[in-house]
Amino acid sequence: MTFENIKAPWSPDNEIRQMKMVKNVLDTEDKAAFRLHDNMPRYVYFAANSNNKWGHKRGYRIQLISFAGDHLPETDPMERSVSWSRYKLAVTKRKENEPFSTSIYNQNDPWTPSVAFADFINNESLIEEDLVAWITTGFLHIPHAEDVPNTVTLGNAVGFLLRPYNYFDEDPSIHSPDGVFFTSEQDFTSCDVNHIACLPKTATCVPKLQPFTFEGFQNLTRL
Repeated sequence: MTFENIKAPWSPDNEIRQMKMVKNVLDTEDKAAFRLHDNMPRYVYFAANSNNKWGHKRGYRIQLISFAGDHLPETDPMERSVSWSRYKLAVTKRKENEPFSTSIYNQNDPWTPSVAFADFINNESLIEEDLVAWITTGFLHIPHAEDVPNTVTLGNAVGFLLRPYNYFDEDPSIHSPDGVFFTSEQDFTSCDVNHIACLPKTATCVPKLQPFTFEGFQNLTRL
């Protein structure tokens, strides 16, 4: 994203700064390798050669949620065995001889690893190729009192999202059997229009938990 100056429509003598999306094609492996502390583009989008009905390239977006902690210094003699963790995202040309980013044998001899992921990235072209996205996720958890008896999960999310981006012509969930669509001219209380309206009011998916104790802690909550 960047800013551009435009004339204010309601005040032509003044300018305003408006956000503008700038598209760049990352055409080589070196350009598409983002190290752990690199700034990421707002959108990372893999486009196909076909268009949707709106004229946009069909594709998928990778949205990163979490990153691993600090990486070993690259001067460390064992670093090459875990060189995949240098990157939070790296895109490479797919090769049959590069099926994994590491090997179980690396743990036996990390000083001369049998697979060094850093060697996968050698500035090859990504245009018109089958691609592999290597994503590193993780977080550092330091135990604390509130982890007893259950580790807190809120705020400790790990992972990434692979989201369709212009892949469909519209939101595909509207065709889901569980979806409900009606207009303002229809009666949403009618079972013929809204089948959710006919569910018994007592229907629930909330479990009824039995009381339990742990190391003197009593949970007598009943749902």
